[in-house]
Amino acid sequence: MTYHAIISISQQRLFIWRGDVCVFECAISSAAHGIGCVRDSGCTPIGRHYVRAVIGAGQHPLTVFKARRPTGEQWSSELAAENPDRDWILGRILWLCGIESGINRGGHVDTFRRYIYLHGSPDEGVIGVPASHGCIRVRTADMMTVFNYLGYGSVVDIKP
Repeated sequence: MTYHAIISISQQRLFIWRGDVCVFECAISSAAHGIGCVRDSGCTPIGRHYVRAVIGAGQHPLTVFKARRPTGEQWSSELAAENPDRDWILGRILWLCGIESGINRGGHVDTFRRYIYLHGSPDEGVIGVPASHGCIRVRTADMMTVFNYLGYGSVVDIKP
């Protein structure tokens, strides 16, 4: 049996299900600009998605990524102090692809072309309230668990 995720924007929570049993739950941070599927909106898209790419296996949990590639850095409070405005993507990335044509797939509402991920975020970062640029941020340790449950093709439903 496979796992699937439900993300509740109103609760700022991610739930991983196996059948009708919730096997994991954690806090997330969705977009500061709210819900929306339009390109360049800075919003978190809603609807049914699947994991189209799995990035970061074998990397240290604090590996810093930019454009889905390791930068050679590991996150630290010192590095954060040197880069106060950086949007940290750490450890693992699950790149989402919408499957609902006109809602989150195709044209100006394409989740995959918008580079919307579930990704690790510093534990010191803002989690539990909307603060991202559209992605779903997850604390580093929680992201390691999410990554172990969800693989390529896993369903991710993002609900208001």
